[in-house]
Amino acid sequence: MKLRFFRHVLILLATVVPMSLGLGSCHSVEKWDNDIYGNFDALWTILDEHYCFFREKDVDWDEIGRRYRSTIDPEWELQEFFDHCAAMLAELRDGHTNLQAWFDVSYYRKWWTDYPQNFNLRLIQEHYLDFDYRSGGGIIYKLLEEHNVGYMYYSSFSASIGEAFLDTMMLTMKDADGLIIDIRDNGGGDMTNVEKLVSRFIDERLLAGYIQHKTGPGHDDFSEPYAFYYDPNMQHVRWLKPVIILTNRSTFSAANTFVSVMKGLPYVAIIGDCTGGGSGMPFSSEIPIGWGVRFSGSPVYDAEMNLTEFGVEPTPGGEMDMDPEAEAAGHDTILDFAIEVLNRVAEENQGTKACLNTFAH
Repeated sequence: MKLRFFRHVLILLATVVPMSLGLGSCHSVEKWDNDIYGNFDALWTILDEHYCFFREKDVDWDEIGRRYRSTIDPEWELQEFFDHCAAMLAELRDGHTNLQAWFDVSYYRKWWTDYPQNFNLRLIQEHYLDFDYRSGGGIIYKLLEEHNVGYMYYSSFSASIGEAFLDTMMLTMKDADGLIIDIRDNGGGDMTNVEKLVSRFIDERLLAGYIQHKTGPGHDDFSEPYAFYYDPNMQHVRWLKPVIILTNRSTFSAANTFVSVMKGLPYVAIIGDCTGGGSGMPFSSEIPIGWGVRFSGSPVYDAEMNLTEFGVEPTPGGEMDMDPEAEAAGHDTILDFAIEVLNRVAEENQGTKACLNTFAH
């Protein structure tokens, strides 16, 4: 079946702006025909006016638009046109950018596919947890008694976290030398769960980062950065002892933000690979044929105004990959190193508040 577009016009943007005090006027309304070129132009323009990382990605969006438009074949079937548009969006190299039709969803994967996975949940469940652990809200946890270290794995920030569950988990591990938070393969989710979890590891208000919003259609039209803060959860159990967070390239989006916030705490260290990034808050729209498009619309920065779109690096001395031979023998070398660090810190500090800003293998 050839690509058939029913002829109609979609009004996509209608923005009212003040011309002077007491007076107002409308921008011209952008309209696109519901044919193959109209849909392509709508998609390109929506990104042109609202995507937030053109400069950082060093992308010439005008050149990309001309190149992809010039190679459109009006006789394409739907899937062919979809694939063409998806290839254009992939030029942004952004895991948050998706084209969504009723028959397919595009997704850019190279932010993680070119790297080792550095994670094997079955290995941990079998060789470290002995298939004996507690679970709830996307979290599994256990006190590793042999090492006196607490371990929790959080699979997705899309899974809600119960306050009572966190209380129980932390009380179970209260005598441990430290806590390991494993968020490898955590692709993100709800930012309210990030705030909920961070609030258990701070004892005063924390500058979590900054955010900007688009203020106009230009690629550099942004608001001034404004700060956002997280407050400690004083009504529930908090953990202020050493924490190590395990990361890989599949630690993305909200999980990436969790790492960037926690990394600033002096008793927190990051071990593993650089996270996958994904710091743009999503923006969604639609083109005339009814396909949705979702992409990064507002950049988020860490507390030092560093952009984390390209990932958060581990603590100095903490970057490492899993050893494949050790993995075959049932050992996670990233987890083993985290346990070793926590035991060493406990021995060296003997109860004093540890600083984990740097360490060496």
